[in-house]
Amino acid sequence: MLKHIITITALSLISFILISCGGNSEADDKEAAAKNEPAKAKTVENRWYNTAQLMRGKRVFKENCAVCHGDKGQSLTENWKVAQADGKYPAPPLNGSAHAWHHSKEILKRTVNNGGIALGGTMPSFKDKLSEEEKEAVLAHVMSLWPDKIYQAWNKRNPL
Repeated sequence: MLKHIITITALSLISFILISCGGNSEADDKEAAAKNEPAKAKTVENRWYNTAQLMRGKRVFKENCAVCHGDKGQSLTENWKVAQADGKYPAPPLNGSAHAWHHSKEILKRTVNNGGIALGGTMPSFKDKLSEEEKEAVLAHVMSLWPDKIYQAWNKRNPL
């Protein structure tokens, strides 16, 4: 009888431990993404990217892009379509309210690589500054700023 009670208690304890510690929570995903470790990345619903790319992209965007494009991709200049006194155009919004969503992923990545100076802007080249994974992650973050309607319109124009 005592043997059965010990066995049942042990099984209950093991079950409790597995339930309590098992699974990969959202906090675990964020921690793994921050450490650039592979996480159990979940694809973001109806989007091409996963949660790990999104978290990494948010960090890379904050470190490299937000200073000109704004922390939410809103642009820091109200009249971004108007050239400034030096003849250069300011950084446009990337949140779906400007023209970025009209471009394919390849063209957006080309802009990240080559910058916008040749096009009359001030964006520097990130070709040698960011890894390919970081560039993909930045695009994931930028596209996460787009409302679903804008993203779906982009996806129709640029099927992956």
